[in-house]
Amino acid sequence: MRKQQRAEIVLKRLAELYPETPIPLDHRDPFTLLIAVLLSAQCTDKMVNRVTPALFDLADTPEQMRQQSVDAILEIIRPLGLAPKKAAAIAGLSQRLVDEFDGQVPQTFEGLESLPGVGHKTASVVMSQAFGHPAFPVDTHIHRLAQRWGLTDGKNVQQTERDLKALFPESSWNTLHLQIIFYGREYCTARGCDGTRCELCTTLYPNRRKPVETKKA
Repeated sequence: MRKQQRAEIVLKRLAELYPETPIPLDHRDPFTLLIAVLLSAQCTDKMVNRVTPALFDLADTPEQMRQQSVDAILEIIRPLGLAPKKAAAIAGLSQRLVDEFDGQVPQTFEGLESLPGVGHKTASVVMSQAFGHPAFPVDTHIHRLAQRWGLTDGKNVQQTERDLKALFPESSWNTLHLQIIFYGREYCTARGCDGTRCELCTTLYPNRRKPVETKKA
C-alpha cells in the first residue's frame, strides 16, 4: 500500500469516528486558549482544565493578567509540570500583548512565536483553532501515530509536520490534527498499541507482526 493510500484511509476513517472535533482545552477566547495551550506542555488536557477555571477567574485578559504577580499565577498552576517557567511565561506574554499588540493575541505565526513561552506547536494550535488559519500542530500523539501509520519516518516533529501537510489536503488540517489526537488517546495509545493492535494499524499494515519502535519527538 502506498503512503498516499494510507493517508486516504486515515482521513476517511477518522472522519467517520470523529465527525465532531471539540477543542479539548477549556477556554473563552483566543487569549485564554493561548494560555491553556501553553499550560498543556508536558501535561494532560484534563489537568489543565482543572486549574484554568481558577486562573481565568483571577484574570482572563492580558490587561488583567499582567497585573498579577508570577507567584500568584504559580500558586494556581502549581499542580502542572514546569509550573514556574509557565507562570513566568504567562506574566511575560501578557505584558508583551499589552505593550506591543494592543492587548490582542496576534493572528500571525511570527507574532505568536515572539511571545515568551510560545513555540511553533502552541502557535499552530492558536492559529488553527482560534483564528481558523490552516495549520497542522504536531504533538506527541500525532508524531507517534504518523510513524506507526507509515506517514513519516519521524526524525523530528518538524519533518512530521511537513510530511503530513504534504499528504493531506489543507482544508482538512485543522480538524484532522484533533481527530488524530482523539484516536491516539482512545485506541492507539503509547502502551495500548504498538503498531500491531488497533484498527487503523492493522488495516494499514495487515501483515505487520513486530512492534513499531517510534522515534521520540
